Amino acid sequence: MLSFNCDYMEGAHPDILERLLETNLERTPGYGEDAYTRSAKEKIRRECGCPDAEVFFLVGGTQTNAAVIRGLLRPHEGVIAAQTGHINVHEAGAVEAGGHKVLALPQREGKLAAAEVRGWLEAFFRDASSSHMVQPGMVYISHPTEFGTLYTKAELEALKAVCRDYGLKLFLDGARLGYGLAAKGTDVTLPVIADCCDAFYIGGTKVGALFGEAVVFPERGTAPGFFTLIKQQGALLAKGRLLGLQFDALFTDGLYGRIGAHAIRMAEKLKGILARAGFEFWLDSPTNQQFVVLREEQRKALEGKVGYEPWQELPDGRLVARFAVSWATREEDLDLLEAILKTS
Repeated sequence: MLSFNCDYMEGAHPDILERLLETNLERTPGYGEDAYTRSAKEKIRRECGCPDAEVFFLVGGTQTNAAVIRGLLRPHEGVIAAQTGHINVHEAGAVEAGGHKVLALPQREGKLAAAEVRGWLEAFFRDASSSHMVQPGMVYISHPTEFGTLYTKAELEALKAVCRDYGLKLFLDGARLGYGLAAKGTDVTLPVIADCCDAFYIGGTKVGALFGEAVVFPERGTAPGFFTLIKQQGALLAKGRLLGLQFDALFTDGLYGRIGAHAIRMAEKLKGILARAGFEFWLDSPTNQQFVVLREEQRKALEGKVGYEPWQELPDGRLVARFAVSWATREEDLDLLEAILKTS
């Protein structure tokens, strides 16, 4: 059975597995104090154009979001996010469990608009009783969003301006960042993100690594004691070189970019196959996640042959479904999908 359920079903890119095997019996210091981790940090700093950035490696996205938010907010502060944001919907209250409320705002195709955030903040601080409420301390966004959509450079700069005016931190969840950076027509790069955001992370789990996310604080001292906070939350990997080595491989010879570009090529081919088969697109995504609206007969045609992620039931009974490709998707997978759709 073909599966397009998500983008982290396979293991890791062969180049990463090769590096892990080659170094398997080496003895290195723990907790990320090894040479591979130091090398990975330097490569990431160069790619982001911020030589003084602080870089930390964690295992997974939920863990990373919770740690960064806890590290940047004071106990009485909350984090603004889109209603559809990952921290608001799909992280089992991890942020709230750390003592911080998610302040959910309306979204458009997964994105927060700077004007909407500014308007909410103006109304919040006009309220005479605002000092009795959870104080906004951060804006959280993801790029790509949960819907595979992307911010533009201008949109990021506008959010940066709002955050600067109100003294908020801007944090970008980059779980699928590699696919966003490779998307056609985007004007957002790692240096652009580093210039606009107080914190962001470069996702590895969904973009070629076995596991791992690289947290970047472009300005040194943004999150004092963050290493100790990671330890306190049980998120510090003793065999830290397993994280460092993977990111060292991802940022050697442009592998991270090539992984992203391959997935985008596969997504474009997938889009064409679905369009030719008569599927209705729910929205236009330029990244590796594609959303279509399935009629009952289309669902039956795919049943037992093609896996996808059920996303949302529409009022008329039709189903929004997500098809995801990744660094590991093969041309032959898509050719087989097209053959299935032609005979259904």
